[in-house]
Amino acid sequence: MTNKLMDIATIIGLILGFGLILVSIMMGSGGLMPFVDIPSGMIVFGGATAATFINFPLKSVFGTFGVVLKCFLFKLPAPAETIAQFKAFAEVVRKDGLLALEEKAADVSDDFMRRGLESLVGGSSATEVSDMLETELGYIQSRHQGGKKMIDSMGAAAPAFGMIGTLIGLVQMLGALDDPSKIGGGMATALLTTLYGAIVANVCCIPLAGKLEARSAEETMVRELIIRGVALLGEGATPRAIEEQLVTFLAPKSRATESKQAA
Repeated sequence: MTNKLMDIATIIGLILGFGLILVSIMMGSGGLMPFVDIPSGMIVFGGATAATFINFPLKSVFGTFGVVLKCFLFKLPAPAETIAQFKAFAEVVRKDGLLALEEKAADVSDDFMRRGLESLVGGSSATEVSDMLETELGYIQSRHQGGKKMIDSMGAAAPAFGMIGTLIGLVQMLGALDDPSKIGGGMATALLTTLYGAIVANVCCIPLAGKLEARSAEETMVRELIIRGVALLGEGATPRAIEEQLVTFLAPKSRATESKQAA
């Protein structure tokens, strides 16, 4: 079975982050409007976007939405259920032979696992299948690192452009000292660009990059479990041996739960 679930923690974190900032602003005497400044937003958001286009290929930039979506939705086989699947596969192999896995492989929803099983059924050795899946896992990790690097880059660019906006605002303010009516606009741009840059970096980009890193680690663990399970099937390991080796991928508490379920 494959999980496709909404990550409530990401949503709660974003709501809390922006909500607390908005509430603290609204509790002030000036309300929200003094904190809305279009030129400041153009400098921070436009500048961070421009820097991203310069840093990364166009295709990668347009794929940012899919990268960020992984912070809200995750689709991974549950480790405990994956172990149970391999144990069931081993029982089929022990009873009817490796070719009997062909029908079972067609029903597997996870593409990574299905390719491994189909390669075994197709006559590839356990070592060959493991090497193939390890290569694929390496490219998966590379894509994850590229997505995280892009979000990290945006998180670094936003405060930098906030500082640029601050300098622009200060120049405008100093240039208008003889006209007090223009000092306010320059000061607003100077302060709000710094605020916008800090919010974009610390509420959005840095936390989302961290979540992407956590998701990558989770997926890597599950993929390595699958690689080991497919290799054990190819080596003709018994259901019990497969379970004992694959359960080592689980945390100690999860291992205890898995043992109780198996019993």
